[in-house]
Amino acid sequence: MEKYINSYVIVTVFLVLGIAFPIFVLSLGRLLRPHKPSPGKETTYESGNDPVGDSQIRFNVRYYLYALMFVVFDVETVFLYPWAVAYRQLGLFALVEMVIFIGLLLVGLIYAWKKKVLQWNSI
Repeated sequence: MEKYINSYVIVTVFLVLGIAFPIFVLSLGRLLRPHKPSPGKETTYESGNDPVGDSQIRFNVRYYLYALMFVVFDVETVFLYPWAVAYRQLGLFALVEMVIFIGLLLVGLIYAWKKKVLQWNSI
């Protein structure tokens, strides 16, 4: 029973430290940094140029779909590297599984292509 209580104490200590340390460091930074606000410092910064237009513009939904497709295919291709490294130990079963995996990725790509998600100029 003491073993479990000791584990809870360790978790509690790390939880308290994980919350208290960032609060302490940010508070210390706020106390130590210089604070001299000016109108130039409070404006929106765009490469030294004065901001033009509204900052709340609407993006086309296709941009988000394109970004989501990139993330999906980028993350999924990460799984190819460990498979390629351990291919000799995994054998034929792993090859079949990877063919199925790549097939599903191709089906998703073809679906996105047919829905014209990957075209920037279409409206």
